[in-house]
Order: sequence, then C-alpha cells, then structure tokens
Amino acid sequence: MSRPPLPPFTAETAAEKARMAEDGWNSRDPARVALAYTEDSRWRNRSEFLQGRPAIEAFLTLKWQREQDYRLIKEVWSFSGNRIAVRFAYEWHDAEGAWFRSYGNENWEFNAEGLMRLRIASINDLAIMESERKFLWPLGRRPDGHPGLSDLGL
Repeated sequence: MSRPPLPPFTAETAAEKARMAEDGWNSRDPARVALAYTEDSRWRNRSEFLQGRPAIEAFLTLKWQREQDYRLIKEVWSFSGNRIAVRFAYEWHDAEGAWFRSYGNENWEFNAEGLMRLRIASINDLAIMESERKFLWPLGRRPDGHPGLSDLGL
C-alpha cells in the first residue's frame, strides 16, 4: 500500500503530509488514522510505548473517549529525507467539562511507501478556561482559512 506524498520530502510535500495527518486525527476515527502507519509501526506517546496498528487503534479509541471535542493543528518544524518533525497543539475537554490545550512535538519516520514506521511524541497539557479556546471550528477538518499555530501565536 502506497500513501503519497512519498519520501524524500520537500517543504511542500512535508507540509502536505502534516496536513493529511492533522485531517486524519481531526476525524477522530481510530481505524482510519491507523492506516497511515506501517503494520509494525512503533510509537512513543508521552510515557506509553506501542507497536503495530491494532495497538495504535486501541490507543486512539481510548484517547478520543477521554479527550472530548478534540481539535488539532500541526505545523512542520523541520524535514529531511524520510523524516518530518512537527509541532502541534490540540484542545479538548474531559468528562467533567474541564478544558485543556495540549502542546507537543512529534518526530516521524516513513518507509518508502509513505507509511509512518516510527512516531515519537512529547506532549504537555495546560488547563485553560473555555473562554481561552482558539480552535473553534466545527468538529472535523480544520477549515482552510483557519489560522495555524504560528498565526495564533502558539
């Protein structure tokens, strides 16, 4: 299975890959998102270590049950060859209605077919007031005209 754009990445294709990842995660569909990763993809997400699509799908299912009304923006930080580094922020609330903005960085490595074989994520959560939210689009894909992280001062 091929998942363009393929490495080696250019500034344009790295940005396209990051936007595709953002769109997938904003779908909050674990099965759809898991298809972007190799069958044996390895992850470090905060202090959790995962391997393989079934583990990724299970992780994402629990994540989006906990992190409600999830909205994410990703931005390319750097790229080279088959690797892309992105920074991101997402907003969500818990079951009690407390809002958070989570900030982080991800390092991605892709195989020749454009599937991610390695994802290393470092993430910090900041409690925010609902009035401090900046990601206000309807659930799903971030609209093309919505500001990115740099535009929002994040």
